[in-house]
Amino acid sequence: MNGKIRELFENTWVIDDQGVYIFVAAGEEKALMIDTGRSGLDVTGLARQVTDLPLELVNTHADPDHVAGNQAFERFYMHPSEAMVYHNLRHGAGTIVPVYDGDEIDLGKRVFRVLHVPGHTPGSITLLDKGNRCLIGGDPVQEDGDIYMFGIHRDMEAYILGLKRLLARAAEFDRIYPSHAGLPVTVDIISKLIDGAGDILAGKVQGEPKTVHDQEILSFDVGVSRFLCEKGVR
Repeated sequence: MNGKIRELFENTWVIDDQGVYIFVAAGEEKALMIDTGRSGLDVTGLARQVTDLPLELVNTHADPDHVAGNQAFERFYMHPSEAMVYHNLRHGAGTIVPVYDGDEIDLGKRVFRVLHVPGHTPGSITLLDKGNRCLIGGDPVQEDGDIYMFGIHRDMEAYILGLKRLLARAAEFDRIYPSHAGLPVTVDIISKLIDGAGDILAGKVQGEPKTVHDQEILSFDVGVSRFLCEKGVR
């Protein structure tokens, strides 16, 4: 269903943009778009098929497959640790409204809490939909996906620490809607990813050579997902 919008649950929709999920969530006063995808879809037009509420945007991070439609918004929420990549590498336009761990976005009787989960990128976030007890958006938690951990702005140790902080809040949510691969996924996947990442750092998992974006990397299959890493993974 690439490029179409479908309902996930009440007042919550998803757009599949070539394997990247864009989410739209509505409260009583506003709607929120989570990321804008990879291909430059008419994201606001798609959102207007399901809601007429004022529409705001939050980016989970600044990787190119999450910000391609940002030009449709003059302002958007983003963790400021992503600004360097967004402005200098992505040449992104618009004004960043900074959000930090623990900040809340209130849509009117529907509140999203920002949870900072660094490692995949320095400012990666996911959104805790408090009333619906779920997490929406982001790359760090995936099932049967490829988690990119190569490049100067990735760090496996920070990733593990970020997931441990997320796991400490696991009593607050029952399911996770990642930005890639299967959805929803269960909370127990977090501990499996922590263990898998730790096994990679400890040299317990054999990496398979692979070429991604013209770069020679290693793919580490930890059962629940695959980590794509540079040879000198850390």
